[in-house]
Amino acid sequence: MKKQYLITLIVAGAALITACNSGDTRRNPGKTYMPDMTYSRAYDAYTKNDGVTKDSLVSQLPVAGTIARGHALPDHLTESDSIAYRGLTAPYAMGEKELTEGKRLYNIYCGICHGTALDGNGPLYASGKFAAMPANLKGAQYLAMSGGQMYYAIMYGKNMMGSYASQLNHKQRWEVIAYIKKFQSENGGSPFTMGQVGATTAAAPVADSAKATASADTAKKH
Repeated sequence: MKKQYLITLIVAGAALITACNSGDTRRNPGKTYMPDMTYSRAYDAYTKNDGVTKDSLVSQLPVAGTIARGHALPDHLTESDSIAYRGLTAPYAMGEKELTEGKRLYNIYCGICHGTALDGNGPLYASGKFAAMPANLKGAQYLAMSGGQMYYAIMYGKNMMGSYASQLNHKQRWEVIAYIKKFQSENGGSPFTMGQVGATTAAAPVADSAKATASADTAKKH
């Protein structure tokens, strides 16, 4: 019995040695699972391929409706919905952090025309290189302008002002508007009401909400 075990052990050892040392003549690397994935063919961007895609172009447009990571959902309103934009409100809570960012963005993209004091006397106009004075955002017309109307102007432009949709993303536009409305509230405008998610820039709805909250508190006490 021991002899059989010994013979089996010797044969197994010889087979193992033979398998591990086959010399330099072996040419078969073995089997590869899914070789087309292991050794995929690379294509250079902006070049043509051999019919892999329908238009034979390597670089493809994103699928319709695709939203880039880190970006918000697109606005549902279009340029033709100018009246509907008046009621559009910010979907973000605008706290100190957002107001600080709004001020920074305003000074980069808006201050050159509208001025750091929002009076329309920015460097571009003060230098005499721009004939028409930009909007004075502290004027009565703009103090009464809703956040949605300002959003529309940023998206599609207004009068001599062009669109800034490509320079500012969805949240950044509202941050700039929040900064403007906060500044206006301190210079004769309506109280700033963009501190809550979905809050409107009009004072009346907020006042009604405050009354409702007060009534609820009174009811709880009784």
